[in-house]
Amino acid sequence: MKLLTALILALTLCQAAGPSKLLRLDELAYPKTVALKKGKVLLVNFWATWCEPCRKEMPELSKMHAALKAKGFELITVSADEPEDEKAAIAFLAKAGIGDPAYLKQAKNDDKFISGIDAKWSGALPALILYDKTGKKVKVWIGETDLKQLEAEIKKLL
Repeated sequence: MKLLTALILALTLCQAAGPSKLLRLDELAYPKTVALKKGKVLLVNFWATWCEPCRKEMPELSKMHAALKAKGFELITVSADEPEDEKAAIAFLAKAGIGDPAYLKQAKNDDKFISGIDAKWSGALPALILYDKTGKKVKVWIGETDLKQLEAEIKKLL
């Protein structure tokens, strides 16, 4: 029991410390990243440090993830910040309670990246993409989102 408690504490501290780095994510890696989460309900959050609504919802998304992770919910964050702003993004994620893995969008072709995620998405932030356990895209939210509605949608899929 002591070992389990120590492991949970270590994982919690690791999560609270934030990501150690942002992994690069392009239009080829995105579908592979989503596919790796099959078997889980996945929410992908596209955000940026300069986006006020993004900054506002991130701590709530972190709490939601912590509360639902044991039931099979995963959260992936993808920063749309410029590479030179990576340290600010890492610091913000740590403050919000988001751990590894975290990503930085580094598309070779922005239009292909955006349209490959959702044909109706213009690239506006924040953007939330919800996938079911089979990896099928279920719902897309663009702009400020009612997080209670989002949580209800996630719980339906768990």
